[in-house]
Amino acid sequence: MPHATTILIVDDHRAVREELAFALGYDGWKTLEAADGPTAVDLVGNEPAIGMVLLDVKLPGLDGLEVLTRIKAARPELPVVMISGHGDLETAVLAVRKGAYDFLQKPFANDRVLLSVRNALAAAALQDENTELRAALSKDHDLLGSGAPIEQVRALIRKIAPTDVAVLVTGENGTGKELAARRLHALSRRSKGPFVAVNCAAIPEDLVESEMFGHEKGAFTGATIARRGCFEQADGGTLFLDEVGDMPLPMQGKLLRALQERQVQRLGAQQAITVDVRVITATNQDLEQMVAQKTFREDLYYRLHVMRLHLPPLRERDADIEVLAAHFLEAAWTRNNLPPVRLGKGALPWLRAQPWPGNVRQLRNVIEAATILAENGEVTVAELQATAQPVLRPGGQGPIDWFAFEKLDDFRAATEKEFLRRKLLENNGNIKRTAERIELMRSNLYKKLERYDLK
Repeated sequence: MPHATTILIVDDHRAVREELAFALGYDGWKTLEAADGPTAVDLVGNEPAIGMVLLDVKLPGLDGLEVLTRIKAARPELPVVMISGHGDLETAVLAVRKGAYDFLQKPFANDRVLLSVRNALAAAALQDENTELRAALSKDHDLLGSGAPIEQVRALIRKIAPTDVAVLVTGENGTGKELAARRLHALSRRSKGPFVAVNCAAIPEDLVESEMFGHEKGAFTGATIARRGCFEQADGGTLFLDEVGDMPLPMQGKLLRALQERQVQRLGAQQAITVDVRVITATNQDLEQMVAQKTFREDLYYRLHVMRLHLPPLRERDADIEVLAAHFLEAAWTRNNLPPVRLGKGALPWLRAQPWPGNVRQLRNVIEAATILAENGEVTVAELQATAQPVLRPGGQGPIDWFAFEKLDDFRAATEKEFLRRKLLENNGNIKRTAERIELMRSNLYKKLERYDLK
């Protein structure tokens, strides 16, 4: 039975190509052939049906290892099996490091070739399946929207994700800088490695070095066990340093050295540890101004700012409000085990008219709170208004943390009480006018005012 995948055979000896093509064809595979490196590279770039490559190490015009490098640069997912007439262990190790799946030595048995082909394609299929699964699992953490500003961001992410360059993600609080960093990681060649996120602003100054580089047991008071730092934890993957502008100045020099040398040294250790980490940083501060003020190292700034990814504020993404609101509605009722709701009349225009200083994060929180309050299957403007502004505690003790409530009934009561209080103030205490404007029977309003001791 024929297979859909086409296998490219690259060897300068015609007899070898014919032998491999015959064995693969007998097993049902389609094949293409190339006698030199440049032809192989062109075929990989122009023939999407090619799903695997058998590649000789010694080729005229372009060395097989260089061909492997170019193939992996163009199509990282393509499995490549190297073949060679020289059983050179060093070459085999180098080929695997460059991305080869297997290394076959001539002369080889056809059964060995077929086994390697099947295993390589099975591994590639599993990797594709894992990529799709990760994409499905990360749907809730994607950069949503269809407007031009966010589409430009996604396009730039797709372009720079496969590289290893350092990326500085900028934007206001709540715009989704960590989501962008996670997207860069998910679309990179490091996607199978760890993604480690660190909030530099949340680490006490005296613990920053230990957090970044780790420590040995007994390195300082309280270090009762050895601990890996963030760089070690992210080895083979991505390290995301959020709020990097808050990193203490002495630590900035140590971070720069770690990035340059690709080595870290635990506190209390005698030897450095080599790490392979892509660093993505984020900030809502003006690092250029901080450099001018000597509060951020200029050399570190240029080390981190190879590429800049700027996330637009929500007020510049009017076209995305509807998509984001619908997504947050569904996520809210699913997460809180509530019946489905929809946006009521006037809710979407109201959402679009808001300045959203807290950006997407604020919109998400408002939608979730309003979804919990919703009745009769829809979220009204009144419920959105009740949750969009900070509510002061009695006596002016600061804003209520809506999500600190442990019971849904307590949350509903606090929100409803504050909503009624505001509406009474807006209507100068007029019960009749308040009842009419919030579309509630006056008798029911009296009962609620009595329940909440609002006079």
